[in-house]
Formats: sequence, C-alpha cells, structure tokens
Amino acid sequence: MKKNGVVYLVGAGPGDPGLITQKGLKRLGSCDALVYDSLASDYFLDEVPDYCRKIYVGKRAGAHSMKQEEINRLLVELAEEGLNVVRLKGGDPFVFGRGGEEILTLSEAGIPFEVVPGVTSAVAALSMAGIPVTHRAVSRSFHVMTGHTLSENGTLPPDFDSFAKLSGTLVFLMGLSNLSLIVNGLIKNGKSEDTPAAVIENGTLPEQRIVRGTLNDIESRAKQAEIKSPAIIVAGDVAALDFSSTLNLPLKGCRIGITGTESFTGRLHQELAEHGGITDSVLTLSIDSYRSGEAMNEAYQRLKTYSWLIFTSANAVREFFHRTFRRRL
Repeated sequence: MKKNGVVYLVGAGPGDPGLITQKGLKRLGSCDALVYDSLASDYFLDEVPDYCRKIYVGKRAGAHSMKQEEINRLLVELAEEGLNVVRLKGGDPFVFGRGGEEILTLSEAGIPFEVVPGVTSAVAALSMAGIPVTHRAVSRSFHVMTGHTLSENGTLPPDFDSFAKLSGTLVFLMGLSNLSLIVNGLIKNGKSEDTPAAVIENGTLPEQRIVRGTLNDIESRAKQAEIKSPAIIVAGDVAALDFSSTLNLPLKGCRIGITGTESFTGRLHQELAEHGGITDSVLTLSIDSYRSGEAMNEAYQRLKTYSWLIFTSANAVREFFHRTFRRRL
C-alpha cells in the first residue's frame, strides 16, 4: 500500500511576507502540493519547489472558488496520493481560518498532520498601525470577533451585548461591510460615542492605510477615505494612541515596477519592500533551458578540451552547474 503524505496547516501571517515563521517557510520549501487561500502576498508562491502543484481555493466575499467541504476532501485526496501538502492560510490557521474543520476531516481519514502557527492580523495589523492591542492603565485585555457573518440575518449575534460591554480593546476582522452595524451595535449596548476607533486597510503591507476617529464618526471617515477590504476595525481607548514607527524608509510611498525571472523578482521585492517600496511585477521572464539538449550533451563530453568558459548571466551559471553536478563532473 502507498504511504500517505502529511498535511501541514501553515499560517502565512498577516500579509507582510517577512512575518511568516521560519518553520512555515521550511514547510513551503519542501512540499509537493500547495493549497492556498487569497493571500496578501504572492511571495509565498515562489517559495515552493518547481515541481510543487499549486491549487487556489481562496474565498472572498461573494466569490468562493471552492466550498469548505470540498477543500477538506481535496486535502485528504492529495495526502492519499502520497504527497506532502502545505495548506497555507492567511494569519493563523485557527483564527477564523477553519483549520479545526480541516483537521477533523484529516483525522477521520487517518491522515497525519502538523499545525504551524502564524502571526494573526488581529494583533500585527494594529501594531504596524501604531495601536498597541494592550497598554498599561489603558487596556488590560483584547477581544476578537469576526465581522464577516454579523449580518447574515440583518442582526447582531445574541452575545454581542456582552461583547460590547467588555472594557478592553475590541477587534473585528473581515467586518468592513458591516461597519455601520458594528458601530451602532456598540453604541446601543453601552459604548460611548466618544470611544476611540480606527479602521486599518491592508495591515502590515506597504499599502497600509489607517483612519482614526470615534465611534461617532469612524464610519463617515472610512467612507470619505474610500477604505476598502481587507480591513480591520478597532474600538477602545488604545485606538487613540499612535506608536507608529519613526524609522525613515527612503522608498516609502514609491510604487516600483519590476521585471525578471520569478527568483529574481522575489528577491528584489523583498529588498525594495524593506526600504518601504511597493512593487508591481510588470513582466515575468522565463528561462528556456538547453542544458539537456544535444548540443550541450556534446559540449559536456568535450569539456576537458576547452580553455575558456564564458557565462553571460547568473542564470547561465546556474543552468551550467546544475547539469554539471547531475553528471557528477
């Protein structure tokens, strides 16, 4: 019988590719199949081996490419083929990531699995926006709720009144379309209209935008700024604090078009992003390899007769020595 593969549920972090864990990157670098959601960065897709199968199963509001039950079955089927599978999720697999449902299905099928935690946007996006999720004498706790399903029946969930009465920092993920419902619900259940609030768009990414205000005006401010999803809503006294980084990034606000092979643009993106630049891949180049062609086979056989080897690019060096090592020359 063929041995089953392993499924790794990996948290990709909040968006900034630098915030994935080292263990998560290691799992990406050795997987046979990648099953991934709508990620904030395509950088992770370049971290898998060339032979890896990439399967998109992302969900956006009103547009689901695959139902959760289908995703569960897909993971089992891939593992039963003997493949090592990375199930890559934004943030952490268990913070509204439905990782538990996938694990239950894997367990029932007898598929081994491992969970690699990820940094959740519920904390990281606030930090990058200069809002501490807790702060001494200001907030001693924080509480996270999904805002995505609040208005399924046009009403707030039954326990929302208890949630609204909590004294700490209140964080709503995936709730921008329900901002009005959330704000009015908080006020109706006892929160002062003067309670500081903020909305963070594209948290941790170079395109991050922050709108601050109070429960009384945060909805109008967000509309005026044309804030779009993905966005996080914060309510609580810490939203009035601003501990934004004072580091001066020379490329902050600059949008830069880059071209090249996937490996090159991936490295260049990282370098530019570290200096605050926002990159767009304008053109991707692919390499047509001749290392296994008839002409190169003859050249390798006569290699000892050459006096000079001339390489015209880093790609040429890589292609040449890849075949050299394979032939054990």
